[in-house]
Amino acid sequence: MLNVGDSFPDFELSDQDGRIWTKTDLLGSPTVVFFYPKDNTPGCTKEACDLRDRMPKFAGTKIFGVSPDSVKSHKKFADKFKLEFPLLADTSKALSEACGVWGEKSLYGRIFMGVQRTTFLLDSEGKILLVWNKVKVPGHADDILSKLA
Repeated sequence: MLNVGDSFPDFELSDQDGRIWTKTDLLGSPTVVFFYPKDNTPGCTKEACDLRDRMPKFAGTKIFGVSPDSVKSHKKFADKFKLEFPLLADTSKALSEACGVWGEKSLYGRIFMGVQRTTFLLDSEGKILLVWNKVKVPGHADDILSKLA
């Protein structure tokens, strides 16, 4: 897992519109990068919509969602819920692994590999200011805003 003070890793990923994003695109202002398990699932939808609903309060801050879903899946998700921030398709899981958020999970006694819901707040130079591990969705967007204030 990346820690406070670490530099966010380099990457090159497509968003829901097919645009290629790299670490360079995160620079220049504070950035929120939230890793979520799957498009169109209850917790992930709530998390993305909570951030969407607070976008005006995030003025001057970039927001990126990342999951292992495809560009096509991200497009449907973004269109359905009117998400206006980039959703990066980490289909190879390379960025998730580099950030330490890909790992073993358990659900109803079943063990499987997946994304641990995690959020990183980066400074304008791509250094990690804060890390939220095992994010609980209710109140998370407000917590991020309180740290930005």
